[in-house]
Amino acid sequence: MKKFLDENFLLECRTAEFLYHEYAEKLPIIDYHCHLSPKQLALNEGFENITRAWLYGDHYKWRAMRIHGVDEQFCTGNAPDREKFEKWAETVPFTLRNPLYHWTHLELQRYFDITELLHPGTSDVIYEKSSALLIRDDYRPQGLLKKMNVEVVCTTDDPADSLEFHRKLRGNYTVSKVLPTWRPDKLLSVHNPVIFNEYVNTLEKISNKSIGNYTQLLDAILLRHDFFHQNGCRLSDHGLEHFYAEDYTDADINLIFNYIRNGKQLTNDQIVKFRSAVLYDLAIMDHQKGWTQQFHIGAMRNNNLRMFETNGPDIGFDSIGDYTVAENMARFLGRLDRERKLAKTIVYNLNPADNEVLATMAGNFQDGPFPGKIQWGSAWWFLDQKDGIEKQLNAVSNLALLRHFVGMLTDSRSFLSFPRHEYFRRILCNLIGNDVEKGEIPDEKEMLGNLVQDICYNNAKNFFRF
Repeated sequence: MKKFLDENFLLECRTAEFLYHEYAEKLPIIDYHCHLSPKQLALNEGFENITRAWLYGDHYKWRAMRIHGVDEQFCTGNAPDREKFEKWAETVPFTLRNPLYHWTHLELQRYFDITELLHPGTSDVIYEKSSALLIRDDYRPQGLLKKMNVEVVCTTDDPADSLEFHRKLRGNYTVSKVLPTWRPDKLLSVHNPVIFNEYVNTLEKISNKSIGNYTQLLDAILLRHDFFHQNGCRLSDHGLEHFYAEDYTDADINLIFNYIRNGKQLTNDQIVKFRSAVLYDLAIMDHQKGWTQQFHIGAMRNNNLRMFETNGPDIGFDSIGDYTVAENMARFLGRLDRERKLAKTIVYNLNPADNEVLATMAGNFQDGPFPGKIQWGSAWWFLDQKDGIEKQLNAVSNLALLRHFVGMLTDSRSFLSFPRHEYFRRILCNLIGNDVEKGEIPDEKEMLGNLVQDICYNNAKNFFRF
């Protein structure tokens, strides 16, 4: 019987062990999509304790704690940090077979050299030991990236952001290169005239341009797009329920823009047309600058309206949606492809029922000379666990070319989440190793090692060219 979380964790055969330890383990990390704070990275301020480094902002943990019956004051509330940690320690034993159990103990080992299992009986010792380390200089945010051999981090940033902290970091990368990612979701918030108009007013101020019509809106957005590019941005990202690809005319969009700027509530048809226009025009900008565009689709967000009204978004009340994706995705990518304006693209799904849909759809719009120009992205959010990762790897193997896959990302708000790359690498090596030992693929160590290194590092480095 194997020991939990030993050096061969998740590696079921000798070939898997060889591939991981010889080819994957020591590779640098390119984390091309996360939600880390540029401010925390630039100021490089330490954490007072493990709760602040580990539980603040982590909706994965909050969700598990709520299921366990923990009161909200210990999740997003104002309970003391020590008590929040104790409630998490109470929850952890109940996360067996949930990826949180693996992630929790991987993070304790990799950052703090703590091998004890976290539970109420060990919570005091683990809290004291980890918190004592976190106040050291080498455990500040930049030091935590260094410990995990992180080469590049791409954060998630609003077009109206000043990028103040990215500019402080730029040219002074002591450990990792930290780059912004363009996330223009608020431009699609036309279902709420108040929110949309407040955002347009913000764009007017930051761009120093009057926005009285749709053309002027695009002019202001382009100025911000240029600004992001000047500050190292090479990626966009969109969080969508599904793609928007409705037919529209310029007259339609100008009329809709006038309606909403006058505070009128749009019809559903008008909302879809406007979002289709904005999404298309943003894609054109990305293509012109040679960026990669990313689309995270399928999340049904803020389902608990009581908690949303009390605490806001992104605190663990989202779920998988069952939206139809294929037709609009084909229309959206097809229009850009037909006009020869389709940028490099990565699409991530949240509904596992869409795995094969996205894997095959990506293959419809490949065009040389760049291999894997259209990517079906790594298992995301609720699918970012052993079963979900294996299913994603199997589907991309069956329906595309695994060798060109750009690999893993954290999608995390925590500086302690980088062992998720190790988790992915172990699962990948195990999948390939088992195939070898079953005689399904040849035992050619160099070929297999190159495959592993490409997926874990080389493909991302060549694809994004940061």
